[in-house]
Amino acid sequence: MDKDSDILVLYDGLCNVCVNSVAFIQRHDSNHRFRYLSIQSEAGRQLYEQEGLDPDNIQTFVLIDQSQTYVKSEAAIRAVAALGGIWKCVHFFRLIPISIRDAAYFYFAKNRYRWFGRHEG
Repeated sequence: MDKDSDILVLYDGLCNVCVNSVAFIQRHDSNHRFRYLSIQSEAGRQLYEQEGLDPDNIQTFVLIDQSQTYVKSEAAIRAVAALGGIWKCVHFFRLIPISIRDAAYFYFAKNRYRWFGRHEG
């Protein structure tokens, strides 16, 4: 990974929302800054564990940008904002306290399979 330009996203490859989110980022990543690893892959699993997270109980995706690691709502905001242009306006959500943002993120993550199903590959 080029330390100055690439952003690594570790995502749940079984989650329809996550897979569609990766597709959204790919469509809008005009500078080709993002790289992706499914947490279910061997390399993705290892990196997820290195961040102190349990790959057998995926509760968040991980965004690694210039050696900084972000999870939950902060990872989501930074991923969208990194697309540039109008997408930078998502920084507005940082006005919401992180405890509230992460509680909403956790609730969504906990229910994502039930609400949106699993990706079949």
